[in-house]
Amino acid sequence: MGPKTKKPGNKKKKISKAERLRQLQEEEERRQKEEEEARLKYEKEEMEKLEIKRIEREKWRQLEAKDLERRNEELEELYLLERCFPEAEKLKRETRLLSQWKHYIQCDGSPDPSVSQEINTFISLWKEETNETFEEVIGKSKLVLNQASTLADLDSGNMEKVIQDENITLYVWANLKKNPRYRSVRFSETQIGFEIPRILATSDIALRLLHTHYDHVTPLRPVPTSLQEHTSTITNLVRDEEKNLEAAISKEMQEECKQEENESNSVHEEEIKVEDQGETEVKMSSVQEEPEVTKCELEMKLISETVLAAQLLLLENAHEKPSDLDDNEVDLCQFTTLGGVYHLDILELPPQCKPMKGWMVVEILKEGLQKYIYPPETTEDFETEYSFPPIEVTLEVHENVIFFEDPMVARWDAEGKHWKTDGISNVSYKSEERLITFNLETFGPVTLIQDSHINMPYQSWELRPLDVNKVLLSVTTIFAEIQIQIKENLCMLASIKVNNKKHSSILEGRWMTPVSFITALKEAGLNIFPTRHSHFYVIINYKVPLTEMKAYRQMALLSSAFAFGWSRWNMLCDSKKVVFKVREHLRKEEPIEDPNWALLMFSGDRAQRLKIDEYSDTFSEALKEETEFHSTLYHMVKDFASEEAMEKIRSSNDQFIDSVGHMLLLTRVLSYS
Repeated sequence: MGPKTKKPGNKKKKISKAERLRQLQEEEERRQKEEEEARLKYEKEEMEKLEIKRIEREKWRQLEAKDLERRNEELEELYLLERCFPEAEKLKRETRLLSQWKHYIQCDGSPDPSVSQEINTFISLWKEETNETFEEVIGKSKLVLNQASTLADLDSGNMEKVIQDENITLYVWANLKKNPRYRSVRFSETQIGFEIPRILATSDIALRLLHTHYDHVTPLRPVPTSLQEHTSTITNLVRDEEKNLEAAISKEMQEECKQEENESNSVHEEEIKVEDQGETEVKMSSVQEEPEVTKCELEMKLISETVLAAQLLLLENAHEKPSDLDDNEVDLCQFTTLGGVYHLDILELPPQCKPMKGWMVVEILKEGLQKYIYPPETTEDFETEYSFPPIEVTLEVHENVIFFEDPMVARWDAEGKHWKTDGISNVSYKSEERLITFNLETFGPVTLIQDSHINMPYQSWELRPLDVNKVLLSVTTIFAEIQIQIKENLCMLASIKVNNKKHSSILEGRWMTPVSFITALKEAGLNIFPTRHSHFYVIINYKVPLTEMKAYRQMALLSSAFAFGWSRWNMLCDSKKVVFKVREHLRKEEPIEDPNWALLMFSGDRAQRLKIDEYSDTFSEALKEETEFHSTLYHMVKDFASEEAMEKIRSSNDQFIDSVGHMLLLTRVLSYS
């Protein structure tokens, strides 16, 4: 065999040591060069960032300096614009209307600490009138029961009577036959009635249900002393200032008069003397006119400070939650009575008329109608649960009241003077028929209650102009969408949707003053008005009261030409600032879903337009390009507003601005959304 041939292969060429060192050196030089280039690039970028930050800081400093330079001028202009609030309050006083700021009722039933004697008198007269009407209806039930035998039903042999008034409905049933099988009581043409136990079906009794469509049972609590002191502080300070200034003016007048008198006595010529006397009269007149002007300014200052204190008080949260509650007592800071009060009574049937020798004879009881004690006070000979079971009651919920969840039933505790939930069982509610059925151990006043904060916090809100001195406030909650129209010093429920369906309300289309309107909405179950205790029962987006108050007042000033709306970024900024959407809105037919919203952030002392929009990924307080800081919202929007919009703002009605501000202060859309 011949020699083996070598197979061709990729045999590497052997690199010399010198060549290897050269390659390593080149790689090291290349690495150092790349590192140097990266370092230089990084330093350049850092320098650029620092320069950008320096420019931004310088720009920010210049903007702050410019804002500070014109702050006094802007605040003075705002002060003149906000004179509409004391002017509106003065007008209300002059026309003897109940003050809107002073007639605000706290959640615990106490009136505002600055409540006037006129309002106290009004409340007292209302209670007296209510009690008189109540007693009149009670008297009617006595007359009906005394004649029960003559009014008996032919079929059942018992008597039933329904007497209806505007605000009161009376149901009376008399057990004349005492048939043990007749235990179901239903009033004709209604579903209202009772299921009575056998022992009552065989007794001489009458059942009385008196439904007052208002709550005149729950007492008003006294005003906390701390609130009274808080409200009176500013008023006393301004009044002291008024007295001091009046004393100074009086002293100045005396000195002027004395000086003029001395000058006139020093003149001897007759003609010159006459001329000096004329000049003296002119100066005296000007001095007298000056105090009148100053006194008017002091009066406006007093009213302005009082209104400011009352407005700020509306936004201040209570520090302590009511804790002195008995077992099963209803917390009236958390719950509201709705639909009035149902007074349930079991009465002893009075003696009935009897024919005797052509006469109708009846025994008259001096003590009047007597209550039938059920269950009896002593039940030693009976098994109470078996012999005296609870009475089943069926009531109709008032047609003008909205319950967003099944209502709760509470009974009045006459001894403790409060509502309680014990002694009530087997509660069931038919929402379609608006019927509620429950078992009641003992008869007495009962009422239906609902969580006062069921529509809080709000999901969104919007305030937009409709016409001259007319706006629409929309508040959307988890259950409802409520639209409120405001014009001049009146408010109206424009529409309401419940669970996205149109709901009819007796309040729609009825213009009322803000105080009456708010009361009517609460009584209808449409409570979107937080109280100073509400933050204990619902999660809120807390904002500093002073910042919140300034925002509402200035939003009201601009509301005739600008629309405002909820922003999700308001939750992310701190408690000293508020964020909301704003845009110019001059035409009623303009679309609501306008993408041209601006985002404003306001701290009470500074307003700025944000660079982000509602759909940005993250929150930033960065200033929008080519915009500036301002001390007020008025001057902020003035930068991008039309002349027509600013003219509408300047010509707005004082009472209109006051009413819009009042509604914003009481709905607190910035902290309860």
